[in-house]
Amino acid sequence: MSGAGATIAGGAAAAPVCSLEFFPPKTPEGVAKLRAARREFAALMPAFCSVTYGAGGSTREGTLATVQEIRAEGLEGVPHLSCIGSTRAGLRDVLMQYRSAGIRHLIALRGDLPSGSVDAGELHYASELVAFVRAETGDWFHIDVAAYPEVHPQARNPADDLAHFRRKIDAGANSAITQYFFNPDAYWHFVDACAAQGVSVPIVPGIMPVSSFMRLARFSDACGAEIPRWIRRRLEGFGDDAASIRAFGIDVVTKMCAALLERGAPGLHFYTLNHAPLTVEIWHRLGLALR
Repeated sequence: MSGAGATIAGGAAAAPVCSLEFFPPKTPEGVAKLRAARREFAALMPAFCSVTYGAGGSTREGTLATVQEIRAEGLEGVPHLSCIGSTRAGLRDVLMQYRSAGIRHLIALRGDLPSGSVDAGELHYASELVAFVRAETGDWFHIDVAAYPEVHPQARNPADDLAHFRRKIDAGANSAITQYFFNPDAYWHFVDACAAQGVSVPIVPGIMPVSSFMRLARFSDACGAEIPRWIRRRLEGFGDDAASIRAFGIDVVTKMCAALLERGAPGLHFYTLNHAPLTVEIWHRLGLALR
């Protein structure tokens, strides 16, 4: 089975497992756009393509439909599953849908409440969701969870955040994918801190290609990912010059990815935002398409 855990054999790193993330489109135009993007990505032979799951399960059907399309195209489709705002019965139904479809890999997340909702559901943490999936399905699924090298924005402190991450692994997660970052030292510090706690699962860096400074700043403010000052100032300096922003972003992200892989990161997970060109260019510059 492919998945982040496939990179480790006998403690030695094999070829990096590189994967992509999409979100389920909401319009016919979005569906067509994502299909076109996937045709570009197919030549890269990603290890898997994950599909996000909207707040409170709001994209539940769209997530599964997109995963099934990906699988029909010959790639591994991996659905996200979040627990906030859901009941155990509802989650059990989703798991049975995934299992009936032959899906063996999922990404388990706490998720966010839909805007205006006050019902947090029956499970409040990703660690509870992982334990629930294991109790319901045993070892059927390879489970990825989220990791936050720069600390989850709602965590009280780094130690509390690390303890919560360890609970997810102890509950039965196989591997992790990080929030995106632009400071590799934060990633390696987190990996070292996990190792010191006896956590040895693969932790795959999440990578965000840069297409727009305003979009990146908005995402980063929401998720707690730091944009280093030198990167922020360079991006601000380009103003509305979209071509220069993209060119600079490709250079910065490619160099960071190359350094991560050279030092032994088990793979890369690209947050594509359903766009192909930037990720494809970075992938080719890294030589990943030749592996």
